[in-house]
Amino acid sequence: MILKNNAFLVTCLMVLLFWAQSIKADTVDLSDPYKMVQQVADNTFKRVARDQAIITKDKEHLRLIVEQELLPYIDYKYAAYRVLGSYIQKVRTIKDPKEKAQAVKNIKAFIDVFRDYLVATYAGVFTQYTDQKVEFEAPRALGSQSVATVKTKIVEAGKPDIKIDFKVRKNKNGEWRAFDMMAEGISLLDAKQSELHGILRQQGIEHVITLLDKKSKLPVQFRGDDGNA
Repeated sequence: MILKNNAFLVTCLMVLLFWAQSIKADTVDLSDPYKMVQQVADNTFKRVARDQAIITKDKEHLRLIVEQELLPYIDYKYAAYRVLGSYIQKVRTIKDPKEKAQAVKNIKAFIDVFRDYLVATYAGVFTQYTDQKVEFEAPRALGSQSVATVKTKIVEAGKPDIKIDFKVRKNKNGEWRAFDMMAEGISLLDAKQSELHGILRQQGIEHVITLLDKKSKLPVQFRGDDGNA
């Protein structure tokens, strides 16, 4: 299922950016997803606000902010695997060594271009930043869970609240990283997977790589409802 309301999708992506991670790991409590979410949101707002003069002159600066402040703390590799879905399983069943080696090479290339695509997409979302407020749910005991959901909502005067669930996972080092979010019950990763599934099946992963690479190199801008975000 492809999300039809791209404006709403982009708003959700904005919050994901605010949440994913924005300052150095040694100053953010990565052992607690709830603390991490709140610290990151606060610091990301401050960074974007502080750099507004630069951003006004050159929106490409937002790409740099994403690269430096967000990307190191987003589990984009795991997210890329999720988007590829059954394609990963298919590659694992390949018997021919050369064919498998090429397939693995393509997967690595997809991860790289998916990373760049996220940077470009998130940078574009930041062009829409004004002064929205994000409220967070109270922390809950997680026990031995390695995947957690942190509920938040966007509050803006004169507009209905937007409720969003963020998905984080704990790595082998016990640190939490962002990998997905749910907007009105719709997973953004699942939506992207559905969007690319037909293209992947009909035209192959190399075509998908080329497609995402072209999009990632577009000038930083808000895509809105044109379906090209």
